[in-house]
Amino acid sequence: MTHIALLFTNYGPYHLARVNAMHQLCQDLNWQVTAIELARAEADYEWRTSVENLPYPFITITENQQLEAVHPIKLGQTLLKTLERVQPDAIAIMGYFRPSMLMALMWGVWRGKGRILFSATKEDDASRRWWQEQVKRTIIKQFQAALVGGKPQKRYLTKLGMVPEQIAVGYNVVGNDTFHPSKIGALLRPIDRPFFLSINRFIPKKNLSNLVSAYAAYYQQANAQAWDLVLCGDGQLRPQIEQQIAELGLSDRIHLPGFLQQEELLPYFAHAGCFVHASTQEQWGLVINEAMAAGLPVLVSNRCGCFEDLVIEGVNGWGFDPDDSEHMTELMLKMSSEQSDAKAMGNAALAHIQNFSPAYFAQGLSQAVRFAMSQAQHNLFA
Repeated sequence: MTHIALLFTNYGPYHLARVNAMHQLCQDLNWQVTAIELARAEADYEWRTSVENLPYPFITITENQQLEAVHPIKLGQTLLKTLERVQPDAIAIMGYFRPSMLMALMWGVWRGKGRILFSATKEDDASRRWWQEQVKRTIIKQFQAALVGGKPQKRYLTKLGMVPEQIAVGYNVVGNDTFHPSKIGALLRPIDRPFFLSINRFIPKKNLSNLVSAYAAYYQQANAQAWDLVLCGDGQLRPQIEQQIAELGLSDRIHLPGFLQQEELLPYFAHAGCFVHASTQEQWGLVINEAMAAGLPVLVSNRCGCFEDLVIEGVNGWGFDPDDSEHMTELMLKMSSEQSDAKAMGNAALAHIQNFSPAYFAQGLSQAVRFAMSQAQHNLFA
């Protein structure tokens, strides 16, 4: 029986959807899966996710402290002890940025285990320095396989030295069924008027100030036909965004409900007219998966890592340059007018996102595990 461990920093709803699907596939394959997280709480993601009564082992390295409060050496030591006790045949690791993830990778090398990289990174996520890229190539050589989000992520790993055969796709998925219109359609409307929806942390790369400016121009041009704008989320830039909205005189048309847990977001997904994501930098953008799973057409920054795989221009939405607020305004006008059949586009989004399901993740991971295990066996007998 092949035993696989999935290591993430912190399990949120979509992580559980993925490991649940992997567990189901493992039952068919006579494999075993164990879920491991570094901590139950993390500063950037305030999920309240229940991990009780799961049908597979679930291990939290740090139970009672936020991840950022734990010393990296102590965290790594506890993780290594856990891996020694669990003894998986293969370990799938979320990235290599954190010291703990590197220690898990090194443990896999020392013990001759299969090593799979989870990666959502694409080349244009940040400026790249040659020496940093060389360090990454050295690290990536220690992985035997990878599971990535989609086309741009696969291209980047290939550039860093992995061969295409080592790289499976399907990493960036959510629990689509949770958001299906048939499940959420009866929820009460959170806002009486039609609205655009955007869900973000309020941080610079989410480009919310530019989105608000684009909406202000849209509101002036659409007049009485204008949809409202809902910005769910919270963060360091909230005071500036509130001030900008007040200065534009749009406090009654731009709504800020704050940070919401998944179940609290469902009414907004159920009744929005369109989803907008304006980030200037985004490795993938899982909230776009969620919006499409709710049957919403999408307007997506072309710098989002999901853009190439998820957005079919003019069919389920449109892309735009996040620095071009005028184009954002034009697309809002188009989407909320009779020029576009928003319902048909939403149905197309719903159909397309079924290709990016937790089962897709499980199939991709099983492919990566098989490749990694074959490499591990080869090295053992070499």
